Amino acid sequence: MGSLFGKPKKPVSRVTEQDKAVLQLKQQRDKLKQYQKKIELNLEKDRQLAKKLLTEGKRDRAKLLLKKKKYQENLLQNTDNQLEQLEQLTHDLEFAQIEIQVLDGLKTGNVALKKVHDVLNIDEIEKILDETKEGIDKQREIDDLISGQLTEEDEEAVEAELEAILDVKDQLPEVPNDNLPETTDEERVREKKKVKQSPNKIALQA
Repeated sequence: MGSLFGKPKKPVSRVTEQDKAVLQLKQQRDKLKQYQKKIELNLEKDRQLAKKLLTEGKRDRAKLLLKKKKYQENLLQNTDNQLEQLEQLTHDLEFAQIEIQVLDGLKTGNVALKKVHDVLNIDEIEKILDETKEGIDKQREIDDLISGQLTEEDEEAVEAELEAILDVKDQLPEVPNDNLPETTDEERVREKKKVKQSPNKIALQA
């Protein structure tokens, strides 16, 4: 009888630690893809701002924008590669043998995603255009964030992009400032006479 009134046993969960790790990795990958889409939308905007700064002779600020863009691209690529490798590990290997490695990888992935988020969370990049103290503080914030994060090769790529923008700007034809010649009253009368005479000529030819 006791068994009839005893507490029912809790069903044993079929979700393993391996399943949980794979789920966390997939969640990280999904978040990363969201960041990628957001950054792709911002890249062209940053490039246009860099162009504007160059036309105003503010090369240092334009370079800072392009450095930020390069840093974001590198972060996303590295984090994406790392998460892909870890996800593959959880499927291919015996989970008990790599559990510590996977968990460490998850922590590293979270740190990397936080860095990406920090870069994306810099609001109002347009403040780089400002000459105010707030604008200067924003520039320093971005510079501190990416300081030492770019390789010499990355720096060269940023310089090359700056030069490419300058080349395009230099190749654009200048808009002429000359005013169009004004038509005198005498010339307007002459043109009207020509228009009136044209139908008569056509009639005679017919």
